[in-house]
Amino acid sequence: MVELSVTRPADIDKAMVLSYGHPIGPLRLADMIGLDVQLEAATHICETLGSEAFRPPELLERRVAEGKLGRKSGEGFYKWRDFRTKGEAPDAT
Repeated sequence: MVELSVTRPADIDKAMVLSYGHPIGPLRLADMIGLDVQLEAATHICETLGSEAFRPPELLERRVAEGKLGRKSGEGFYKWRDFRTKGEAPDAT
């Protein structure tokens, strides 16, 4: 949905927290873990299972190629500069 510009990462995360009771949204969690780590895991699953259904999204591949790895690089699905310097929540990109 983010890749198609239907909605923003913050909206997806908010929906998952409010609707499903998740403690944190999936895109914010991916940023915290690292988009490069997420990409490697998704690629491994896709190759191991031999199913295109598990192919990593192009948006994830593109962000990693651009060096947008999440919190550790300062930007992924969110901009983390303020979080790293002031302890504030990230801004949606």
